[in-house]
Amino acid sequence: MLAESGVGVRRRPPGCPVDLTTTVGSVTLPSPVMTASGTAGHADELGRYVDLGSLGAVVTKSLSADPWPGNAAPRVHETAAGMINSVGLQGPGMAVWLADELPELLDLGVQRVVASIWGRTVADYARAADLLAAAPAEVVAVEVNLSCPNTEAGRHLFAHDPAASAEVIAATSGCNRPRWAKLSPNTDRLVEVAGAVHDAGAEAVTLVNTLLGLAIDPETRRPRLGAGGGGLSGPAIHPVAVRAVHDVHAARPELPIVGVGGVTDGATAVELLLAGARAIQVGTATFARPTAPLDVQHDLEHWCRRHGVTAVADLIGDVHERPRA
Repeated sequence: MLAESGVGVRRRPPGCPVDLTTTVGSVTLPSPVMTASGTAGHADELGRYVDLGSLGAVVTKSLSADPWPGNAAPRVHETAAGMINSVGLQGPGMAVWLADELPELLDLGVQRVVASIWGRTVADYARAADLLAAAPAEVVAVEVNLSCPNTEAGRHLFAHDPAASAEVIAATSGCNRPRWAKLSPNTDRLVEVAGAVHDAGAEAVTLVNTLLGLAIDPETRRPRLGAGGGGLSGPAIHPVAVRAVHDVHAARPELPIVGVGGVTDGATAVELLLAGARAIQVGTATFARPTAPLDVQHDLEHWCRRHGVTAVADLIGDVHERPRA
């Protein structure tokens, strides 16, 4: 039940054209809808189902400086309202991606790519970022996935520590592109971490990564995933994502936010925009419905028309402008 009228939203009769343009820091996007890292692959995997060039941007699966095989199988298990995965950030390494896989995306007419990077040490992140310095102009931003174990600090996630997260952001400036810090919801210091990475040079934050979870097979009495636990994603985590975006926007209204988590249609996208996100990503929904990112984009536009909203930019953070009931 999204509000139909209120402060800060321009309204016109249903059926009027909708301006989908948005900005995330210094990056202008023709639509707020992107793919989410981890679900769209590294190259043109979704290209046979979706006109990827018509989306706001394509966000790659996280890449490390070197090739990485990922975790043992099984890696994915369906849950009641989503999935739990422990793929383990398998990837070809940055050099192979730049030489072989990025060109496949560009050949599809994709003009806006957000390269996601990860590492287990600060130096790992710095190497991955430095390798992106010579990437083509279509790589418009770098999403720094901070939800990785910090092997230099007892394997605690970088994103749970404001100082460690800020150190990574400072070390990745060599990419020579805007950086978006992707943060974890598995900490009560989320707002503090968001502020720390912004102060360290991140233009935006992506909220949120998966929730830590575990699935056990009652028959075998063993974890269902080869690596034990994993990350929960899908509709089950959508309210968590909305709350995270809301709280960070309330504390840091100047900090651009990309919202992700359980987006399946126009209404769930609008929730994240109202909470304060300037753009959104569609991830887990693509496993069951590869056309989901474009479906959400169309549904968002239709939602705006039905509600007389002329520009999605007018929805951003609007819930914060309304008095509480």
